[in-house]
Amino acid sequence: MSDLDSDLDSAFDPGSFRSLGHRVVDLLADHMAAAARREGPVLPPFTPMQSMDRWPADFPARGGEDPIALLARVVSDSNHLHHPCYVGHQVTSPLPWSALLDFAGAFLNNGSAVYEMGPVSTAMERSVVRWFAGRIGFDPLLADGVLTHGGSAGNLTALLAARQHAASCDVWEEGVTPAGALCLIASDQTHYSVRRSAQIMGLGGRSVVSVPTDTRYRMRLDALAASLRNAKAEGCTVVAVVASAGSTATGAIDPLDAIAELCAEYGVWLHVDGAHGGGAVVSDRLRTALRGIERADSVVIDAHKMLLAPALATLVVFQNGRRSFETFSQQAVYIFGGQDPTETWYDLAQRTLECTKRMLGLQVYASLKVLGTSFFAAYVERMYDLGRAFGELVAQRPHWELATVPEGNIVCFRYAPPHFANANEFQAHVREAIVREGSYYLVKTSLRGKTYLRCTLINPRTELSDLEALLLRVEAEA
Repeated sequence: MSDLDSDLDSAFDPGSFRSLGHRVVDLLADHMAAAARREGPVLPPFTPMQSMDRWPADFPARGGEDPIALLARVVSDSNHLHHPCYVGHQVTSPLPWSALLDFAGAFLNNGSAVYEMGPVSTAMERSVVRWFAGRIGFDPLLADGVLTHGGSAGNLTALLAARQHAASCDVWEEGVTPAGALCLIASDQTHYSVRRSAQIMGLGGRSVVSVPTDTRYRMRLDALAASLRNAKAEGCTVVAVVASAGSTATGAIDPLDAIAELCAEYGVWLHVDGAHGGGAVVSDRLRTALRGIERADSVVIDAHKMLLAPALATLVVFQNGRRSFETFSQQAVYIFGGQDPTETWYDLAQRTLECTKRMLGLQVYASLKVLGTSFFAAYVERMYDLGRAFGELVAQRPHWELATVPEGNIVCFRYAPPHFANANEFQAHVREAIVREGSYYLVKTSLRGKTYLRCTLINPRTELSDLEALLLRVEAEA
C-alpha cells in the first residue's frame, strides 16, 4: 500500500470521522454556552497584521497539526456572533440545527446546477421559494425563483431579468448599446450592490438615478415621480425602480404600495430589496409594514439575516415565474440539451449566476420543517420589538439622539451633550474603544453629516439590559 492509499484510508475512515465530529460539536457547544453567559470578548483585539502573524502560511508537507486544537484557536480568534453583545452587522448567529444542516450539505456536496447533481436540494429550493412567494402575496403557482449566495448576487439576478424585460433588444446577444439609454432608479439609502449591479451589467454607475429620502430615510414619492418623468422625457428606458424593505443603514421601509402605483403608471419593473426586512413576511403582525410588496415584480430576502440561517442563502422571487428564466437566457447544450428552460425548471443553473451552488434549499427547508413557521415569526417579532424598545430607551435619556424612530431591529443613535466640541469624532472614538476592549461589537454609520452608532439586534439572546449597559458604557467614556 502506498503512502497516499494509507493517508486516504485514514482521512476517510468513518470511525475517525465520527470521533472527530463529536469533538467538534463539543467544542462549538462549549463556545455557545460560554457566549450565552457573556464570557470573553465579542471580537478579539487583533489587528490585521497580528492576525497574519498568528495564521502564517507555513503548511507542512506531512501535516500533523492537532485538528481540535487548530479549530479551538479559530473559534477563539473569530468574531463571536453567538455572544448577546454582538449587535453589529446584519449577519445572524445561526441556529445550531441550521448550522448542522449546512455541515451536512457540505458533506453531501450536491450541487444544484442540474437536477441530477442535487435532486433533494432542487426540490427543497423550489418548495421554499413557493412558500415565500405565498407569504409575499404572490400566487405560488405563478411565481418562481431561486436561491443565490447572498443579497448582492440576488439583486444582480433580479435586475438582469428586469434589464432583459425592459430592453428593446436581446442584450445577452447584442449587448446594451443597441438598447439605447438604460437607467435604474433607487433611493439615496439603497444598498451599494444596486450600483455595483448597474456597473456589472454595463450600464455604468452614473445610470443609477438617486432619489432623495424623507426625514425617516424613506424614498420620497414626489422625487420618484419627477425621476420617472425626467427619464421618459429624456428617452431613457428605466430598467427598474429599486425600493428598500429595510435599508441597510437605518432599516427604513420605503412606501412600497405608493411606489408600486407609480411603477404601474409608467410601466416600470419594481424590484424590492428586502434582504434584511423582507424576512418579516413570515409574521402576520409585521407583514402589514410591507404592504405593497405583493405588487413587486421581484423580491430579494436574505435567510442569513432574519431567518437564522448560516451565510449565505438569499431568496430571489419573481411574481411572474417566467421572468426568472430571462435572467440568463443562454443555452449550454452539453448540460441543458437546448430545451425550453421553463420545461426544465429543475436545472437551476439556467437562472442563477452560479454554475455550482451549495445545497441552499436544505438549511431553509429543513429548519422550517423541524422548528415550524411560528418559531421564525416569533423570533422576528421579538427582535423588532426589542429594536423599538431600545429606540424608546435612547429617546428618554438626556443628550441622546436617534437618527429616526426604528421601524425594526436596526437602531442608529448618538450621544451628543451640548458641551461636545465634535460629537461626530466622539462616536467614532467610543465605538473603537468599545470594540477594542471586546465588551460589545457594534458599528457606525454616517447620515446627513452626522455620525451615529448603529446596532442590528439579531442575536436572539440579546436583552434590553445589555443595550442599557451599552448606553452606560458610552456615557462613561464621555
